[in-house]
Amino acid sequence: MATCIRKVASYEFGVSRESRSEVSDTWWWNTDVQKAINEKKDCFRRLYLDRSADNMEKYKMAKKAAKRAVSEVGGRAYEDLYQRLDTMEGENDIYRMAKIRERKTRDVDQVKCIKHGAD
Repeated sequence: MATCIRKVASYEFGVSRESRSEVSDTWWWNTDVQKAINEKKDCFRRLYLDRSADNMEKYKMAKKAAKRAVSEVGGRAYEDLYQRLDTMEGENDIYRMAKIRERKTRDVDQVKCIKHGAD
């Protein structure tokens, strides 16, 4: 019965492809990081349309700047997080993060039971 439900659901709603890599954690991104990432994306679009040496050099510089911005801000954010987790209030955050991680790794592909309403 579960396979029948999956077939009908995939026919009606379509099937999305699974992403190859896990979505990066961006809770700590600030406006500087977002500007650097958007600049890198714009440079890549220009490079895709016109593979000139000038566009390639601009993309390499934007890519390097975006990596540097992400590294600096991410390092500061995680350092603050680790400092906060060492306190007594941070102990609850550890359990909250463990619950979130456990929920993310659950297998929701299996159908355990199907409830049918009374007609």
